[in-house]
Amino acid sequence: MTPVDEIYTGHVEPQTAARRKLPGASIVKVSVGPMDNNAYLVICSTTGETLLIDAANDATVLVELVERFAPKLSLIVTTHQHQDHWMALAEVAAATGAPTAAHSLDAGPLPVAPDVVLADGDSVDVGELHFDVIHLRGHTPGSVALALRPGGERTAVQLFTGDCLFPGGLGRTTKPAEFDSLYQDVSSRVFDVYDDDTHVYPGHGDDTTLGAERPRLDEWRERGW
Repeated sequence: MTPVDEIYTGHVEPQTAARRKLPGASIVKVSVGPMDNNAYLVICSTTGETLLIDAANDATVLVELVERFAPKLSLIVTTHQHQDHWMALAEVAAATGAPTAAHSLDAGPLPVAPDVVLADGDSVDVGELHFDVIHLRGHTPGSVALALRPGGERTAVQLFTGDCLFPGGLGRTTKPAEFDSLYQDVSSRVFDVYDDDTHVYPGHGDDTTLGAERPRLDEWRERGW
């Protein structure tokens, strides 16, 4: 059984998980696979409906956590097409019967065709939780982030960024034009929209906040990565 720490710090060791409890929602973050990918279960406290973000690897672990913490897995979103973020997608979808979602530009390499095609500005609703879909071009053509809107006493946005934003920088790009695109999208669609208390959950590694990263934007622009 995967150990799940009930004290949430934003850091999880490989093959372990931690649960964060928020007003109206809880978030289980688990590290899976050899590349230390983060997968997230976001659970509506009222209805039990749950969103899985990135069935990245270790399908047995993910299914076990779904059985323990997610009364109803409503949707699996894949943030982008890179293989380390969908290695367990087909198996988890088959085991749970949950539909899948991704952006059309990144759908081709996925092992299952998405049941739901995401686009910038869409909303994903899971129980009483409402997520904004943000298309961030550059790391891949169809990368998406998901912003869980505030609700009730939950006043800060919870932002799941895939491989587009990390503590200390943007996701990997291989060409200057890709970096320019990603920098522009993250600046205009994330930093210009959401407040400093927005909590950021990346596709690998530790959490951060927009407030912690905002002062570094000019540095990222200058260095080009």
